Amino acid sequence: MKHDTSNPPTVPTMKGFSPGFAALGLEAALLTTLESLGYEEPTPIQREAIPPLLAGHDLLGRAATGTGKTAAFTLPLLQRLAHSAKQPHPSALILVPTRELAIQVSEAVQRYGRQQHIAILAVYGGQAIRPQLIALKRGVDIVVATPGRALDHIRRKTLQLKDLQIVVLDEADEMLNMGFAEDLDAIL
Repeated sequence: MKHDTSNPPTVPTMKGFSPGFAALGLEAALLTTLESLGYEEPTPIQREAIPPLLAGHDLLGRAATGTGKTAAFTLPLLQRLAHSAKQPHPSALILVPTRELAIQVSEAVQRYGRQQHIAILAVYGGQAIRPQLIALKRGVDIVVATPGRALDHIRRKTLQLKDLQIVVLDEADEMLNMGFAEDLDAIL
């Protein structure tokens, strides 16, 4: 069978943006942010993960370090939250294995979501809990947490999960290797 290439499929674009990220279904606010950060083309994990995550599907992604996994789950998360009503409790929970990753991911979420005005809180051990308690009481949209500290807040009833729309397990294999299986079961 001969393949007709005389009329190649058109790639959806948004005026003024490169077709790479726009073709994945990301909206103008995120595209503007990506452009200002110097992002030109999505990586393979981003091309594969962003469309199903935007559609609300569950996804198990696997890619090497430095390939854009954080953007792959964060960009759809931010776009989906931008279209949902503001809740009194967090709408998204991102669980990570270490405090260093909690800081890194929360900074990335903040960077990608700077036009969305979404409140983000990193929650991890080894830091004073009082500022976390104050921020949670005031209200945040996204919590990036280590399992142990998230569970501590859940038990204190300072982290309410009833409004959660999205849960991300970043570096899930590492969390299991570090012995967080019981904490993850208790949280989920």
